[in-house]
Amino acid sequence: MSPDWLLSDGRPFVDGLVLSHPEQLARLRLVCPEAVGASVLAGDPCFDRMLAARPYRDRFRRALGVRRGQRLVVLNSTWNPEGFFGDGGGQDILPGLLPRLAAELPADGYRLAAVLHPNIWHGHGPGQIRAWLDRARRSGLSLIDPVHAWRQALVAADLVVGDFGAVSYYAAALGTPVLLATAGQDRLDPDAPLAAFVREAPRLDVHGPLREQVEKVLAGHRPLAGPAAFVTSAPGSSAALLRRHFYSLLELPEPSAPALLEPLPLPPYNPPRHTHPLRVRTRVREADVMVERSTEHPYGAGGDEHLAVHEETRDPGDLELADVIIRDGPPDDPRLGGQDVWTADVLRRHPHCSVAAYVSGPGTCTVRTADHGMFRLSAGRGADTDPAAYASALHAWLANGGRVPTGGTTLRMHTAGGVHPVIVEVLRDGLAAQP
Repeated sequence: MSPDWLLSDGRPFVDGLVLSHPEQLARLRLVCPEAVGASVLAGDPCFDRMLAARPYRDRFRRALGVRRGQRLVVLNSTWNPEGFFGDGGGQDILPGLLPRLAAELPADGYRLAAVLHPNIWHGHGPGQIRAWLDRARRSGLSLIDPVHAWRQALVAADLVVGDFGAVSYYAAALGTPVLLATAGQDRLDPDAPLAAFVREAPRLDVHGPLREQVEKVLAGHRPLAGPAAFVTSAPGSSAALLRRHFYSLLELPEPSAPALLEPLPLPPYNPPRHTHPLRVRTRVREADVMVERSTEHPYGAGGDEHLAVHEETRDPGDLELADVIIRDGPPDDPRLGGQDVWTADVLRRHPHCSVAAYVSGPGTCTVRTADHGMFRLSAGRGADTDPAAYASALHAWLANGGRVPTGGTTLRMHTAGGVHPVIVEVLRDGLAAQP
């Protein structure tokens, strides 16, 4: 709100300067009183759309592939060198932090998505952005459409890790926990509510253990009062206020029908894809199997461990070391010859592999084992997690002496703080065996 941005030849060059809160008008009077006459208090349509979308939060979470018990962590960066993403240099925080987040946050407990300012995409180009974040994307990170889907991601988020940009402030105004990875206070008006938020919000120690910090802020979150109070003085009313202003400028009578904003659309289904190898730590006690999957595990972590690798891994050598090899797609994909052919082919090609798992739906997969036959795994009542984890649970259970009776069995997989029943059916020639 400086004269350089608002005035031309000493006069406002806009017919209407839209402000969302009287606090902004008070600061405008101090820094650029010439523009006060052009100002209008009209709320914030962007925030109003998010407020209206909150009843549909679960739908937005499902669109992003967030499962029961998972926490959605949205990483957000504004568009200058002091922002979270940086300027493409070697000291940028976000690109270097992502591999550690994927390693320290279990894949079944956390879902990672990134919202990058449109100018980051424009300045570097989509190909360069995807190249810089390639490993993170193979570890399950989704890049959110910076124009059409970022608001939905904020509504769905459990935690936002960001910087001093508006998206972090919007998240805090919605009551979502925010961790600031970079503050950029020199770029902010010290009297602005955004600057106060940056001073008060918890900081991410980018060199410290990440999982501990994430869990601490989620457990102890208390919404800050400032963002919700100052983001808009007219929540839910911006459409009416803006239309009234537009028609007054046009000197036309305002329509009698209600002024309404377009609802936030449901984004396309965008589940995570883990094509980077996952280290799977397990503990087995009778039919209960604890499963934790991540790209790395802390040194000295307890339990048994095996390697699960997606067939589309970047390094083919990973497949030669894999205990479990995974594929996902339609059950009758003619390119693969169907689930029977694909699973048999995988075990033949990779002698070290014990389990070939074909994920054919959000709650089902077909597995062929090297020593125990072929099975269909499906989600029991109340189960909701990645079916590829079912295959790891079965592998660990069989390796610890488990045997599937002809009539099948049910395992209880413990992951992401919950218990997920996994129904195991014996298959013969692709059909369920009869008891």
